[in-house]
Amino acid sequence: MPYLFRLLCILSVLFPSFALAQGQCTGIDLIGALEPTEREAILSEASTEKYGDGLLWQASKGETTLTIFGTYHFKHAQTLDHLERLKPFLDEADKIYLEISGADQAAAQQAMASDPSMMFITEGPTLPDMLGEEKWQDFKAEMQARNIPGFMAAKFKPLWAAMMLGIGPCEARSGALESSGIDQLVGEYAEAIGTPSRSLEQFDELLSTLDDMPIDQQLNMIELSLAWPGNMDDLSFTIRERYLNEEVALTWIFSKYVSLKFGGETAEEDFAIFTEVLLTKRNNDWMKVLERDIENGDEVVIAVGAGHLPGEIGILNLLEEQGFSISRLPLLN
Repeated sequence: MPYLFRLLCILSVLFPSFALAQGQCTGIDLIGALEPTEREAILSEASTEKYGDGLLWQASKGETTLTIFGTYHFKHAQTLDHLERLKPFLDEADKIYLEISGADQAAAQQAMASDPSMMFITEGPTLPDMLGEEKWQDFKAEMQARNIPGFMAAKFKPLWAAMMLGIGPCEARSGALESSGIDQLVGEYAEAIGTPSRSLEQFDELLSTLDDMPIDQQLNMIELSLAWPGNMDDLSFTIRERYLNEEVALTWIFSKYVSLKFGGETAEEDFAIFTEVLLTKRNNDWMKVLERDIENGDEVVIAVGAGHLPGEIGILNLLEEQGFSISRLPLLN
């Protein structure tokens, strides 16, 4: 469930003991470990995606220039290097956009800390009731591997529970829930230079979108993660390392491959809903914000989850359709 886990940094506010010392989690590259025919099929599909490789881009139209960076919401070995690469663009920017601005992230953390019902079930059936005993025990064990006790795991809303499963146990134990990813750092730097970040979406609207997903679809996402026979630490390692190699579309195609192979009879429908809700709709909504706010001649920086960049539904292609010229920039010298 890529690129929404940043929201879970709020857990480090609610339960600070979760935020342990940062460590380097290793693993197996699951794409490289695939059977050759499966691997080649995934690589071939990824190669057809528009703007499939690359994290740093510029889009130009007239006197307007947008610098677009695809983020990885957790801290990693190159986070500070990425920030240094972005600083010259941030320094010159008239407007800086994050999915949710630094100020709005702080407000969201306060809201969720004061209102647990935004993340947790506060009345009615809980996850042990919804999952059944066998799946609940499996889920509880996965949460305990992430330092989350069973009594708390039982109360997660299903979609939040599914997203928690997308974090590898090693990452969770090593401080992945801390607010120290590039999104947070860009927001802090923007504030420091006097150009506070702006939100592409409102946090309460995003929460409403998540809550509106049918419960059975949310439970299917939990069951997919439980049914997958692989190691979640290996999956986290694979996604992170491929991201650092700027293979953005490949990580998405691999996620789809895993979902369809192990997601059961409803996997294709579930993945389509997930894509529509978390990528397509949000990308189109963000474009409306940019169209409304950006003026000719603006220098703009946009930093959003890398999964929002590639493909026909990605924001780079949507900008191209609006007449912008798109060019890839080198990320690290």
